[in-house]
Amino acid sequence: MNSSLCTFIGSIKLERPTILASGILGISLDVFNRIYQAGAGAVVTKSLSKEPWEGYPNPTIFSVKGDGWLNAVGLSNPGAPNFAKMIEPNKDVPIIVSLVGSIEDDFEFMIKQFENTKVLAYELNLSCPHVAKVGLEVGDDPELVKKIVKTVKSSTDVPVIAKVGLGTTNYLDTVDAACKAGIDAITAINTLRAMAIDVETKRPILSNKIGGLSGTPIKPIAVRCVYEISLQHEIPIIGCGGISTWDDAIEFILAGASAVQIGSAVGDNWIQVFDEINKGISQYMEKNGFSKIEEMVGLAKKF
Repeated sequence: MNSSLCTFIGSIKLERPTILASGILGISLDVFNRIYQAGAGAVVTKSLSKEPWEGYPNPTIFSVKGDGWLNAVGLSNPGAPNFAKMIEPNKDVPIIVSLVGSIEDDFEFMIKQFENTKVLAYELNLSCPHVAKVGLEVGDDPELVKKIVKTVKSSTDVPVIAKVGLGTTNYLDTVDAACKAGIDAITAINTLRAMAIDVETKRPILSNKIGGLSGTPIKPIAVRCVYEISLQHEIPIIGCGGISTWDDAIEFILAGASAVQIGSAVGDNWIQVFDEINKGISQYMEKNGFSKIEEMVGLAKKF
C-alpha cells in the first residue's frame, strides 16, 4: 500500500503533516527554505507585532528536567511591516504568518502589510503566556477574540488559524468564540505559564521571572486539549506541544489533529526532526493499513 502524507487543514493543503512552530527559527526566508526542504510541510513565523519589539533581556531560555524548556524571550520581532518586506521574494515556501496584538486594529494593520506577499495562512497568537496585554490576556476575553477574528476574516481571503492556550479562563470558551466568529482552524496549545528559581542565588532564573514551559512535559496536556476540542467542534486542528517523535505526532492525530507543529524538538535535534517524524508516520500508516492522514484523524474518539 502506498501511503500519502498529504493532509488538509480546512482548505489548506500540506504535502506533509509536520509544521515548524512559531518562535523557532522564524525570522529568515533562507532558514524557512532550508526547513521546508528538510521535510516540514509549512513554517510558522515568529509572532509579529505592529511595531518592532526588542523582547526581554537575558536570560530568556532555560532547560528544565524532562526534556523541557522554559522561555520568556518577550516576542522579540522586527515588526510586521519590516518582516513583510523580508519575505516578499518568497515563491515556494508555505509560510504561516503569526500575528500578535491587543485590539482589532492591530491585526487589521498587520494583515495589510502582507497583501503583496505569498502567505499560506495567518495564525493569531491568542496565547503567549509571558507578555502583558497580548496573548493570553487577549485569549482570556472571548468577546475580544470574536472581534479580532471577525476583523481579520473581513480583511483577508487567506485562511486564519487561532492559536489557543491555557490561561485564567476555560480555553474551550476561547475556541468556541473563535469558531463562532468564523475561524478556519485551531492550533492547540501554546506554552504554559511556569517559572524556575536558582536555589543558590535564591532568584528567579528568567529575567521576566515567569515564562512559558514547552517540550515533553506538556505533551499529555496538549493531547488532552486537542481531544477535547475535537469532541466539541467540527474544526480542523493543528496539534502542538512536546512533539519530538513520530509516535508523538500520531498520538495528536488520533486525538483529532490533522497536522502537528514542532518547536522544542528542533532545538534538540535540528531540522532533520521533520524528515524523521515524516518517515515514522509513513511507516506507521503502511503497517496499520492507512492510505491517508485523514483516515487516522480522531480515531481515539471512538473508544
